[in-house]
Amino acid sequence: MSDEEPVLVERKAGWAEIILNRPERRNSIIPPLSDGVRLALAELAEDEDVACVILRGADGFFCSGVDLKALQAEPPPPWKSRQFGSWRELHLALYHFPKPVIGAFEKYGINAGAALALACDILIAGDTAFLQVGEIQQGAAVPMNAAWFKIKSTEQVMARMAMMGDRVAGPELLRLGLAAECVADDAVVERCREIAERIAGTPKGASKNIKLSIISQRGIDDPEAFFQQPDSQALLTAAMVKG
Repeated sequence: MSDEEPVLVERKAGWAEIILNRPERRNSIIPPLSDGVRLALAELAEDEDVACVILRGADGFFCSGVDLKALQAEPPPPWKSRQFGSWRELHLALYHFPKPVIGAFEKYGINAGAALALACDILIAGDTAFLQVGEIQQGAAVPMNAAWFKIKSTEQVMARMAMMGDRVAGPELLRLGLAAECVADDAVVERCREIAERIAGTPKGASKNIKLSIISQRGIDDPEAFFQQPDSQALLTAAMVKG
């Protein structure tokens, strides 16, 4: 079962891949997955031989969001009380991660999965892959998506995505500046690997210096306050609506 190993790390020559490994649940998020990505980031941040990281999902799916089915399971899963804290901790880790994160955006990133995509520094989207910030349909807030939109885009784009809540495909993500490139669906991972190899070929430490410069220019004095604690009641309501 992939839930026994919800996150895989594959090391290459000068770069690494972090793989969300819950394909039977379309790589949806539970605390063991959030914690696994966060711990992988911490380890790779300290490895001076790693210039950059690819973040992707297993079996050609990026991330379908929070696993609402698991969240409302009976009996409650042992991690239920950590659902919201672990998710926020992951985003703080992504915010502070001192190396480029290349997102292999395949199939879809929905709600919380969209926030993961927006957290990437370079997002490569498939032609038919779509990003959806659809919490408005469930009455839930979008604290992590809102935080990353504030960093990466404009309020107009954030409003368009979050208030309409529709599916926005790869070519439109490129037009909006949310994706760096849009390629054929079957070329996404390979293109990410080409970029990773290119970055890994630069002088040692160069990509880290660039990323730290970018982080320093964000103008956020208190990231802990900026990434607000998700509203557990809103998400539980969303779980009941979806269920």
